[in-house]
Amino acid sequence: MKIAIPADEKSLESGVCPSFGRAPYFLIYDTETNESEFIDNSAAASQGGAGVKAGQTIVDSKARALITPRCGENAAMAMHAANIKIYKSIEGSIMDNINALTQGKLSILEEIHPGFHGHHGGN
Repeated sequence: MKIAIPADEKSLESGVCPSFGRAPYFLIYDTETNESEFIDNSAAASQGGAGVKAGQTIVDSKARALITPRCGENAAMAMHAANIKIYKSIEGSIMDNINALTQGKLSILEEIHPGFHGHHGGN
């Protein structure tokens, strides 16, 4: 199974990035081959809609699971439409989170926030 995780740096020992849509990288980790690939998140610098664009990157990667501390509703809808399960990350490194998922210790992320959607108010 392929797992996607937002990453601050290209290292399995780094922590999970607290932002999904604005993460600099995504790790795509294959639990069957133990291969890891870091891909650049082209959505990180977006003015708005970063979560949706980042979500599409995950869908395109063929991941079946996403481990993240938080996720906006638009990105979550893209994940659900592609049958990608979203798990809540735990304290520790990216590898700690992968191990926790494969051992069945991560819970499904229930709290989906509305997202920021670039609203600045006023005209």
